[in-house]
Amino acid sequence: MTSSVFTKLDVKHLTPKRIRIGFKTNQSVDIEELERFISVFEWSSDVRINSASKSIVLSYKDISVDNILKKLANIKLSDIALNYSDLEYAQERILPLAEPLVALGMVPFLPESLKLPVSLLATYKNMFKGLEYLVKDGISSEVLEAVAIAISLYRKDYFAANTTNFLLELAEHIEENIERKSDSMLQSLLVPDIKEVWVEKDKQDILVSFEELKVGDIVIANAGDTIAIDGTVIGGEALVDESSMSGEALPVKKQRGDRAISGTILKEGRIRIWAEQVGEQSATYKIASLIKNSLNSKSNTQIEAAKLADKLVPVTLGLAGFAYVATQDLERVAAVFQADYSCALKLATPVAFKSSMYQAGVSGALIKSADMLEKIAYADTIVFDKTGTLSSGKLVVSDIYALDSSWTKNEILSLAASIEEHYFHPIAEAVVSAAKSCDICQHFHHSEVEFIVAHGVCAYVDDKKVVIGSRHFLEDDENVPFTISEEIIDQELQLGHTLLYIGYDGKLLGVISMQDETRTNAKETIDKLKTLGIKEVIMLTGDHQIKASQMADELGIDRFHYELLPHDKQDIVKELKSQGKKVIFVGDGINDAPSLAESDVGIAMQRGADIARVSADVVLLEDDIFVVAIIKELANKTLAKVQTNYHATIGINTTILALATLGVLSPVTTSILHNGTTIGVLSYALQSIKIKN
Repeated sequence: MTSSVFTKLDVKHLTPKRIRIGFKTNQSVDIEELERFISVFEWSSDVRINSASKSIVLSYKDISVDNILKKLANIKLSDIALNYSDLEYAQERILPLAEPLVALGMVPFLPESLKLPVSLLATYKNMFKGLEYLVKDGISSEVLEAVAIAISLYRKDYFAANTTNFLLELAEHIEENIERKSDSMLQSLLVPDIKEVWVEKDKQDILVSFEELKVGDIVIANAGDTIAIDGTVIGGEALVDESSMSGEALPVKKQRGDRAISGTILKEGRIRIWAEQVGEQSATYKIASLIKNSLNSKSNTQIEAAKLADKLVPVTLGLAGFAYVATQDLERVAAVFQADYSCALKLATPVAFKSSMYQAGVSGALIKSADMLEKIAYADTIVFDKTGTLSSGKLVVSDIYALDSSWTKNEILSLAASIEEHYFHPIAEAVVSAAKSCDICQHFHHSEVEFIVAHGVCAYVDDKKVVIGSRHFLEDDENVPFTISEEIIDQELQLGHTLLYIGYDGKLLGVISMQDETRTNAKETIDKLKTLGIKEVIMLTGDHQIKASQMADELGIDRFHYELLPHDKQDIVKELKSQGKKVIFVGDGINDAPSLAESDVGIAMQRGADIARVSADVVLLEDDIFVVAIIKELANKTLAKVQTNYHATIGINTTILALATLGVLSPVTTSILHNGTTIGVLSYALQSIKIKN
């Protein structure tokens, strides 16, 4: 009895003509084949299966839910295997190998008069391919292979001709599969196919097409959904699988105020998201575009390897000519023609780069081209912008100054947090976070909060006006005197801290000082980079010298520049390059875009401004500075792998070529050794690189 595909089916969500079903299966099932099978049911108008969240989303017609579950429960594993277009499967996967294999098996037992016609029928594709390449590109490896087959046929060595032909087909089949796998690994990072999304309108959940979404919509995400937009959670709680974007294995809790990222999967719960980037502006669509471009990108190493392969073709041709002149032995000539460098040199390098670019994506970095991976490996200088890069970009409360003796620091923090909790702004979030971590903080009841754009907020507590915001807002707009606090303010500003002012009943009640935290793993990242060949680490900042010096000493930075304007940063990168240094620049702000573009490799942080991410050659997919060290190590090891493949290909194929020229190897043996080497080199190129965290 054939086992069923599904061991469990549960209805997760149901609306008219649409159902979401959770499933379990004990077998590994090809999701594309399963989708194709379900879509042919006459009652199925659309089907999407999410393997990560184990859910099926079905649009259906003229059938009950019970019958849908029964139909799905009755699907057998054998059905899925048979459902794939048998003709298409045979054409793509079986026939190219079956024809030469059958001919190889038949020829020894055929009458002499039939051996040539059958062999010609089996080998004509490779011979015509050689002719096409000769006309189009001149003498190439494909031409040499076709000549080798033709020589064997001319010599009536049909076994050698058919064996060579079969091995060529087999090697090409395996090579294509390996190259396709390297492409599909990168493509697996592409945006999911989302057709419809739930949106809240007039306090009702309405299903709309993905194309109808616009900025400002409130998008509803339920268990099993792939989040369709980038935005801020404004209600609900959920566990979200962000592994596709950040590499984080465990689901992340999302609640009011948290960032929601398109392409991530909601595992449990339900959240409402204020849409900020939709469609082509969302993270996953930008990533999809970059990945499509990266599949066609070529590194300098790849280009040089291809050029070398082409240059070595005349060497093979010359040795074959020498062998014939010296021995008049066509068998030896056919053997020489089997040993060329082209396939391994031309294919192994792009496969290695694509495999590493996929691995970089999984590790949390999108590398836009193979050329950039190569440049990262050669880089010897790295320049970090400070704010949002070496520092977290997230403010934390560092000190609180009570300017009224009747108020404590905790009471001032509580007052500010009670009003600021309604406001989504980094300063407000820092205050609220500090209050939450304070055991003795309290909540102040207040009137409705009024927001004054780019200035601050105000409300009433005990019928007295509370104003919170910038100095300009309090002093100039609200007439709050600042005379008693000038020394404190000057001291904090000298340290480069951000200040929030709290006014109460017309007086300056307190000042909250905030600073941008240094990332906890910034020093670890810099130490790691120095072991990976980075000779100089430089920090650029607009901060004062004191603050810049403190961070440079703390992190072990070799050199720093302070009080910089945006164009100053670009000029420094230009100067470094003029000295012959290979420069990586890491930044996140709008003012970093010129420096990102100017450097040899520009790396933009995950939370960077859109223009910075566009200008960058590498975009981090998670807010972790250590990913910079990971991709440097990955780039170094990728280049080392490519060099290993290069030397192995040259060494092994030169040996095979020499032995074939001397007559030690027959055409069949040469073909086996040559194609086996190519497959081995490609398989090694596809292997993942081990990174030491």
